Amino acid sequence: MKTKLMHVRINVSDVNASLKWYEEVLGFERQGCWPRDNPTYFDFVSDAGAGFSIMEIKGEKSHGRLNFTVSNVDKLWDKLKDKVQVLEPLFDTPYGTRKFTICDLDGNELGFCQE
Repeated sequence: MKTKLMHVRINVSDVNASLKWYEEVLGFERQGCWPRDNPTYFDFVSDAGAGFSIMEIKGEKSHGRLNFTVSNVDKLWDKLKDKVQVLEPLFDTPYGTRKFTICDLDGNELGFCQE
């Protein structure tokens, strides 16, 4: 069976703190939220590929890994390296790209790879 990744959602413990972190630290752009009157779910604008969202789940931690491609991984590394928890500093991978991995506020691993 072949699959195509359409959407990724991670669970966070504090949706407002996480939303602020994704927008202010990483520069993600909010697209929508649900429910409208007291949102616990936010999704972000995607240029292509899978959509990405966060949802508040009290009492649980999510420790997944998501990899994003970016047009200039070195520039993003320079922007983020002193503002985030780094799991893997920027390096050349054995499969021919450059990558670094950080953690969000809930321990989810976010990898950023050169396009």
